Amino acid sequence: MKPAFLSTSLGLSLAVGAALGAAAPQAEAARGFDVRDMQHLARVSSPLLSPDGAFVVFARREMSGGNGDDPGKASTSLWARGLGAGDAAPKRLTPVGWNVNSPALSADGKWLYFLGAQSGIQQVYVMPATGGAPRQATHYPLDIGSFKVSPDGRRLAVSMEVFPDCGADIDCTVKRLEQRKQARSSGVIHDQLFVRHWDTWQDGRHSRLFVTAPSTGKNPPTTFLVDSAIGSFGPGNVPSKPFGGNDEYAWSPDGQSIVFAMRPADRKEAWSTNFDLFEYRAGQPLKNLTFDDRTATDAPSPGPQGQNRAWDTGPVFSADGGKLYYRAMRRPGFEADRFALMERDLATGATREIAPDWDRSADGIVLSADGRTIYTTAQDLGQHPLFAVDVASGQVRKLVGDGSVSAFEVAGDTLVFARNTLKSGDQLFATTLSDPSAVRALTPSAGDALPDVAFGDYEQFSFPGWNGETVHGYVVKPWNYQEGRRYPVAFLIHGGPQGSFGDGWSYRWNPQTYAGQGYAVVMIDFHGSTGYGQAFTDAITGNWGSKPLVDLQKGWAAAQQRYPFLDGGRACALGASYGGYMTNWIAGNWFEADGSAPFKCLVTHNGVFDTRSMGLVTEELWFSEWEFGGTVADNPEGYEKYNPARHIQQWKTPMLVVSGQNDFRVPIDQSLSAFTALQRAGIESKLLYFPDENHWVLKPANSVLWHDTVNAWLRQHIGQ
Repeated sequence: MKPAFLSTSLGLSLAVGAALGAAAPQAEAARGFDVRDMQHLARVSSPLLSPDGAFVVFARREMSGGNGDDPGKASTSLWARGLGAGDAAPKRLTPVGWNVNSPALSADGKWLYFLGAQSGIQQVYVMPATGGAPRQATHYPLDIGSFKVSPDGRRLAVSMEVFPDCGADIDCTVKRLEQRKQARSSGVIHDQLFVRHWDTWQDGRHSRLFVTAPSTGKNPPTTFLVDSAIGSFGPGNVPSKPFGGNDEYAWSPDGQSIVFAMRPADRKEAWSTNFDLFEYRAGQPLKNLTFDDRTATDAPSPGPQGQNRAWDTGPVFSADGGKLYYRAMRRPGFEADRFALMERDLATGATREIAPDWDRSADGIVLSADGRTIYTTAQDLGQHPLFAVDVASGQVRKLVGDGSVSAFEVAGDTLVFARNTLKSGDQLFATTLSDPSAVRALTPSAGDALPDVAFGDYEQFSFPGWNGETVHGYVVKPWNYQEGRRYPVAFLIHGGPQGSFGDGWSYRWNPQTYAGQGYAVVMIDFHGSTGYGQAFTDAITGNWGSKPLVDLQKGWAAAQQRYPFLDGGRACALGASYGGYMTNWIAGNWFEADGSAPFKCLVTHNGVFDTRSMGLVTEELWFSEWEFGGTVADNPEGYEKYNPARHIQQWKTPMLVVSGQNDFRVPIDQSLSAFTALQRAGIESKLLYFPDENHWVLKPANSVLWHDTVNAWLRQHIGQ
């Protein structure tokens, strides 16, 4: 029977009840969590605090119009909620039927800006923060990709994708795109990488910053190009593609300059992680703040003059504009290096690392009003807490733990944050910096919204892994757990490989969707995982098939010994990306003493099959070249040492292969090669192919099909 889903009004009622501390509707849990529940749950994000801490604005994503296996259509709206003692009911701000994103408040908190495509093209809109009719603030014939409001509210920095030689002439880009549509031939000539990136073929456009003023008319006001003076430094993409946002650029407090992060889009772009910080000031030459000598082959990273050949990003100005705070990696070409917190004196150029002894990688920077504290999140031992870092001393203290903090805002003593766990998607909370333990919920948890669903309890454990070093993992019980019973197991292997399956919620690989089917779940944060110190993360480089495999083997044995409800004879291993690589590697390299395979079935989603081929067909070459010690030509042995394709003669375990046509990170040839090897060997196998997905499965209906197919594969081989 298909589960019934909550209406919008009921979801809001639960939000009010949760906020007031009232008991949510209680019902005896009758079933486990399902992918359809996951798709229909409202998702909250992007909390914004008013400067006085009186109210919070947040985004709420909902599904509508679905039935049966069709989840319907997703749309996101903006809501506000007062934080006073008598304020409980959230208020919808954006009109019904609008789908918006990227909310931002003006510095005085009076105006709410966001991106929407009501005109058919994504533009900036603005409305009173307390409610009212939105009006369109930009009127360009191209989509606005990101924006940031100047401190005085009179100007906007906006990004659009344009042809570099068109400069600030927007119509030039529009005309060229139209000419391409009308052309009779379809061939495209490329003379350098990237040819394609993530899920998009390159068409010659770059993301560029423009400065404009909010407008009420149909024609854009006078606009100028921020990075037109790049010259020998570029051009490049600002913000970066495909995932960069407005955290990569910042207005100075006086509104006279903009600092942005950029990597030159030259012939080295596909194997470079050298993002620098540039300062733009109208009428002056562009200044590179983090590497001044472009002719040098190497430089201190980060050095006393702020020179760095690795990744610099996330600029934030001090309130007086005298200092710039940002994050920096040390090793060029390594995307999973530790992001250090940096301070630069803009007058003298003196640069220092703020907390050199803190062995964690900072996610971003929020500076306190007095400039004495940096608030940031970072992965930490299987969780993702919020930390406070003293700028002067570098002392670090944890403010909010227990799960994964995904977003937060600070205003005075007020702190609002979004947190998720292995039992719930993001939920908004409010507290104070003076007493962060006094937390109150502002929105409902997954359990509040689904009172008839039981979630699997979970526990973190540790064991001696490779070389006797401590390794951590999580075990999740099935929703219908009963003491004394044994349950089949979904053994999940995370991707990255520099990543983590910790105490957090996922809309792609969610342990509760397996627990909801009656399976126990085991997840191991093997060597290479993030949040356990940079040396632990570094340990996987050059060792893809060795140290992590030992950790998985020892972790699986330790979990079975510690948790007798795990039925080791009925288990399936599943993974995507590197997790898919490891699944392919396990198929040919992990066997018990009697020669039997440890798992009854395998699932490999967009997994690396042939590391040598992968090094030549993937788009971000810096990744493969760092992990395998150079180019394929320079170090073929590094690519072949732990290559799953060399061990297919050992394969015998039934395998489900999943692939996406638009995955350019681990291209489809990897999945097709694995499936071909299985079919030619006569091994039971299936291929689930998505012609419209990339490295991830993002479309709601495709996600339902993915989960149904995977669950059917597990039921077939390990039962329930």
